[in-house]
Amino acid sequence: MIKLFSGSDVDQFAKDLAKDIGERYPAAIANDPGRKVSANRLTAILEEAFSRASEFAAQNKLGYFKKAKLGNTFRWELKEMGYDDKFVDVATEGLIVYVTRKQGADKPAS
Repeated sequence: MIKLFSGSDVDQFAKDLAKDIGERYPAAIANDPGRKVSANRLTAILEEAFSRASEFAAQNKLGYFKKAKLGNTFRWELKEMGYDDKFVDVATEGLIVYVTRKQGADKPAS
């Protein structure tokens, strides 16, 4: 029963995910209007992270509360890393969309 509500693995995954994004797209660059990263590169960085999150959610059978915990921990980790609110909101929303999407929903029907 404790395992059902324990979210330490979810917290650690969310922190690692934010850290990975931070290594590839540091907050110093994200918040500096003079240093831009191409939209394609940023999209690739986020999509790779979100794909990992989707796999994690499927493998760990995350329910509603653990998905919420994943999103909240991810959000706060990005904030602590120094990202501005706009980036944090967009990244967190993308994460939630990816982990709540049903597996196979993006594959064409046969």
